[in-house]
Amino acid sequence: MDDREKLAVSDVELVQSSVGGDQGAFRELMERYKGRAYAVAVGILGDPDEAIDAVQDAFIKAYYNLKDFRGGSSFYTWFYRMLVNGSIDRWRKTGRKGEVALDETRISEDDSPPEAGVYPRTPEDLAGNRQLADALNEAIAALPEYHRAVILLREVDGLSYDEIAESMGCSVGTVMSRLHYARGRLKETLKKFRED
Repeated sequence: MDDREKLAVSDVELVQSSVGGDQGAFRELMERYKGRAYAVAVGILGDPDEAIDAVQDAFIKAYYNLKDFRGGSSFYTWFYRMLVNGSIDRWRKTGRKGEVALDETRISEDDSPPEAGVYPRTPEDLAGNRQLADALNEAIAALPEYHRAVILLREVDGLSYDEIAESMGCSVGTVMSRLHYARGRLKETLKKFRED
């Protein structure tokens, strides 16, 4: 199956084939979502090694529960619910608050470059940007786990409110509330950078 054929096959068809015993179909589902899953898991856990384990655990859980997938939601949101819940559980057990690294590898090659003048031009600009990135990482890591998960699913992974609600098993109102809280905390923490 070439790349064009793989893209034409829907997630539902891949799930059905996987349930029928086609291991290649499940491998294709993993290929489609492993990068995004890792970005979310590392954002929640703050530890790349823990994130890899969380993603593997979520894919294993998804594989063994495929027969329960009803198609009422997309495979993506069904799987991400397992991933987020598993990552939060893992984070609670480890009790660690690692640095949250925003995954820059997810930027598409099709993305147009920023306009001229956006790039820092002096060493001071570069240092300021690094300080801002460090402060942002620390601020995200300091958020309570469900608020951190919501902000990462929305701002890093780009999920809609409905997809976040479905993947986290809560209402859209709860998602909006958690996002409001998380953004407020980040805004307050990063206030000094706005003033500079």
